[in-house]
Amino acid sequence: MVRVWAFVCALLCALALVAVTPVIAQQAPAAAPPPQPAYGSPITLDQAKRVMAAAELEAAKNSWEVAITILDSGGNMVMFHKGDNTQLSGISTSAGKARTALEFKLPSKALDDAIAAGGAGMRLLALKDITPLQGGLLILVDGKIAGAIGVSGALSAQDDQVAKAGTDVLAKGM
Repeated sequence: MVRVWAFVCALLCALALVAVTPVIAQQAPAAAPPPQPAYGSPITLDQAKRVMAAAELEAAKNSWEVAITILDSGGNMVMFHKGDNTQLSGISTSAGKARTALEFKLPSKALDDAIAAGGAGMRLLALKDITPLQGGLLILVDGKIAGAIGVSGALSAQDDQVAKAGTDVLAKGM
């Protein structure tokens, strides 16, 4: 009786292994995430003014009433702008988008996309004080994170367009 039981257990284990092996073989290995830039020296006031001016110009050119927050690499506010008719929620949302980009070393849209994809990305919803909405970008100087910019008040893609206009100023070395 014991031998029969041992044989049945061994047979069931072998069948389970055969059933699982094709599934394991079909899963592609997870791609390594791209290297993230290091935190660098904080953005200077002069650099922040240039970033803000370019972002404000992009918003004005398109008649978008937005709030714009610029943080340094330590998470401290360096500059803030709120258009006259910007919705009040834009104030905290722009700061949240900048902080999210800075803390995760990623555009805030990356978290938005991860949550929208479902699955493991849904774990991000358990984190406190993140703003996983498009419109927060890192500000890089010499390939290092000098700060972040967050924009809110228009559509998410428009917020991102305003933020990008700001970050492009330093990226181009202007």
